[in-house]
Amino acid sequence: MNILTENFKTPYHTAPFDQIRNEDYLPAFKELIQRSEEEINAIVDNNEAPTFENVIEALAYSGEKLDILSNIFFNVNSAETNDELQQIAEEVSPILSEYSSKISQNEALFSKIKKVYEEKEKYNLNEEQQMLLEETYKGFVRSGALLNDEDKEKLKKINMDLSLKSLKFGQNVLASTNAYFKHITNKEDLAGIPEAIIEQYTEEAKERNLEGWVLTLQYPSYVPFITYAENRELRKELALANGKKSFDGGEFDNQNLIKEIINLKQKKAELLGYKNYADFVLEERMAKSPAKVLDFLNELLTKAKPYAGKEIDELKGLAKEDGIEEMQGYDHPFYAEKLRKEKFDLNDEELKPYFPLNQVQDAVFGLANKLFGLTFEERNDIPKYHDDVKTYEVKENGEYKSLLYVDYFPRKGKRAGAWMTSYKSQYKKNGENSRPHISIVCNFSKPTKDTPSLLTFQEVTTLFHEFGHALHGMLANTQYPGLSGTSVKWDFVELPSQFLENFCYEPEFLKTFAKHYKTGEVLPDDKIQKIEQSKNFMEGYQTMRQLGFGILDMMYHTNAGELESESIKNFEDKYTKATQLYPTNPETAMSPSFSHIFQGGYSAGYYSYKWAEVLDADAFQYFKENGIFNPEIAAKYKILLSSGGTKDPMELYKNFRGSEPKVESLLKRAFG
Repeated sequence: MNILTENFKTPYHTAPFDQIRNEDYLPAFKELIQRSEEEINAIVDNNEAPTFENVIEALAYSGEKLDILSNIFFNVNSAETNDELQQIAEEVSPILSEYSSKISQNEALFSKIKKVYEEKEKYNLNEEQQMLLEETYKGFVRSGALLNDEDKEKLKKINMDLSLKSLKFGQNVLASTNAYFKHITNKEDLAGIPEAIIEQYTEEAKERNLEGWVLTLQYPSYVPFITYAENRELRKELALANGKKSFDGGEFDNQNLIKEIINLKQKKAELLGYKNYADFVLEERMAKSPAKVLDFLNELLTKAKPYAGKEIDELKGLAKEDGIEEMQGYDHPFYAEKLRKEKFDLNDEELKPYFPLNQVQDAVFGLANKLFGLTFEERNDIPKYHDDVKTYEVKENGEYKSLLYVDYFPRKGKRAGAWMTSYKSQYKKNGENSRPHISIVCNFSKPTKDTPSLLTFQEVTTLFHEFGHALHGMLANTQYPGLSGTSVKWDFVELPSQFLENFCYEPEFLKTFAKHYKTGEVLPDDKIQKIEQSKNFMEGYQTMRQLGFGILDMMYHTNAGELESESIKNFEDKYTKATQLYPTNPETAMSPSFSHIFQGGYSAGYYSYKWAEVLDADAFQYFKENGIFNPEIAAKYKILLSSGGTKDPMELYKNFRGSEPKVESLLKRAFG
């Protein structure tokens, strides 16, 4: 018996991590794909006339077990991978891609969908049902349902190749990150580094059976070093190593893989009748077209560049005092921190004792309670994939609402960054509201034997960001799983996450949880004021950086032909030139580790971070004008979150705010 194919005998039917063996995955995928195909065949073979219920609804609820298995496997592969799991992923990805193509190109199924779609006026569909019908029909058309047999076969092959190459891209980035470490034996090389960070480096060395200290390219190790280390040569060495990830011509190089991925995406777009992949993607986004995205990004670029220039000039002045005539990118974090300290007498290490992880988590839980009436109770009887993971039962008015997994610390088998994901979607069926299982994964500094996990202020905002996504999932209250939670237009998906970050800068809220982990002293008013004042510190620089990523992403997905004769490095330099504030280094490139667009779901969509900033600035302005805990506005915002993808996002936003979002809200917040 395969544990993964049966009904889970666990609380709330959660993933039975404690019983899953790696060898269970592949047979489970094969069996559940077969079962899902049988469900599809039952829809196709039904002799009754096609209706919304027996075609569209039946399809919406099909394949649930397979979806849960996929969520379990790919989430574990991101958070706790090993060679064996990566090998299984390489076998499973093409099988799933083939299964997906088989459904989307099933002519008999599509003919039934098309018939229901063409006769939709005769059904008395509510708004959500209409959306499901529209999305189902469009989804099939965009998956090649109208192609001839030969082109369907080509598309199927492209999708399989893309899934494998994207997977390989991510594996290379992880392997390249893990392959590098810097062993330091002279403590003078660590001048400027706070003691708590040095302690981390000591622990890392011990784990490797080495004397002294070890630095890695993992975020909690790398960022403090280039921010605080006085040794410029070592900062340069580490920054170069980071910039060479998957760009050194070695075993884990991603340059050719990028060209292959972009070429496949272009072929896919052309096959489906689009000029380029960005046109294909943006048809289903709020932005609608590459031209509109580039206009939006360039408008922000024009506004932000003068501010960024002034910021860099200030840093150059500081660097000059140290005898540095030409400042480099790897000098930026060091001098930015120096300037921050000078301007606001504030540095991360000074603030960290006030932000122990458990207090920050309690604060975000408390905020969810105040705004939405949610409570969080730790459960010790829910299986976990690693000892670091904690699980919480989320309740609303005493009723079970969701499960939340949190996984906060870096490990060798965990990819970098922070993300929210889910193991099970919310939906309603047969009178039952089946609730979601949501997960937050981060890479914060581990506790040591003497101190708890202490967060930088940026890490505080990261936790709020991911929790914003989690709320979108936990509050989901829709009929169909495919329209539930974060299943919204991609340039709308960052609104809930970025919106929640705003609370971190509000003094009345900060005072409730920013307390010294040893003394219990509340973060002093002058420091809170400085956090507020420093909110827009280096905003010009950060905006330019994000715009560079967004423009580069758009260029990869509109100008695929150029890559045939252009190197990745030249292509990147050419299209980010307008946003570059420091000289570029011929030895480094960010594209080969740009996992968001070559592995994640942000292809032709990276602009959505800035797009969503307009939404979140405008939304929070509404709260600010009426009180940040205003219950009536929170109730309206809760409706927006719980509605998932059941309505057009602009309609949802206008229902909440009363008007369309204004770009001025972002410009006012960013640059005053």
